[in-house]
Amino acid sequence: MYNKVIMVGNLTRDIDLRYTQTGMAIAKTAIATNRRFKTQTGEQKEETCFIDITLFGRAAEVANQYLGKGSKVLIDGRLVYEQWTDAQGNKRSKHSIAVENLQMLGFGREETLEPPSTKPLEESKDSPKTEPNKPLDERLEIDDDEIPF
Repeated sequence: MYNKVIMVGNLTRDIDLRYTQTGMAIAKTAIATNRRFKTQTGEQKEETCFIDITLFGRAAEVANQYLGKGSKVLIDGRLVYEQWTDAQGNKRSKHSIAVENLQMLGFGREETLEPPSTKPLEESKDSPKTEPNKPLDERLEIDDDEIPF
């Protein structure tokens, strides 16, 4: 089966970065996209779609470093159906996107004069060495067993 989602939009909140027990970074945020259309009566309308997104590994760390609420991004990934039981015992569900590729389309929250890709990445002693001119999706080495779903 084929499961691919591509979206361009703005982040609706700052990145929530956490680490698994094995040290893998997982970032959660949401994206909003707008669609303008004309009704049958000729009236201009606009609808907004909000969807939660999850990034993994180095992409999660880079997103946390350079992006914040309002940042414009292009993402592609796969649609995920999440199910859980809330505190009151009700079954809940939602669709979200597990991001496989991320492209920053504007300036990040701390960037004002130059695009984020020109600023060197800060690396900790535990983070893998990356090649700055190589696309993020080619630098990530995520084992499928590390992804929580």
